Amino acid sequence: MTDDSFSLYQVVNQDPRYPIEAYMFVREALAYAADSMELGSHAYSDPECEPECDLESSTHRARRERHLTGQQLCEAIRRYALNQYGYMAKIVLNNWNLETTSCFGDIVYNMISVGIMKKSSRDKRSHFDDVYRFDDVFQTDFAICDAMAQRRT
Repeated sequence: MTDDSFSLYQVVNQDPRYPIEAYMFVREALAYAADSMELGSHAYSDPECEPECDLESSTHRARRERHLTGQQLCEAIRRYALNQYGYMAKIVLNNWNLETTSCFGDIVYNMISVGIMKKSSRDKRSHFDDVYRFDDVFQTDFAICDAMAQRRT
């Protein structure tokens, strides 16, 4: 078991409102945002290194990290949920007790408290509140194709 997995189990034990699957889903959505979406600004792990530093020089090597705001992470979670679960996204999220974007904030800040995620000095827990309504973003009209009907026309 990795340290992060152990930490997640500790978080779930301390705050049992959300199952471990919800925490894993939020982490996966963060990875999805980093890999698939153009969200976030670059943060530098070396505070001495300004954005214009030569990132390849031996004296100013800085690891660039993507940083998402609470609102951007909520958008990434929305897209990832639709990508993974389609028209069942709201049902899956509700099954994990995720009913508002505020729940995402609870999960993120629980993970921050045990060192699984990081926050900047500008981040606030309230940035996750009321970003969107689940009914509005997950109750969309999905077109389910009937292959047989298409062949007949």
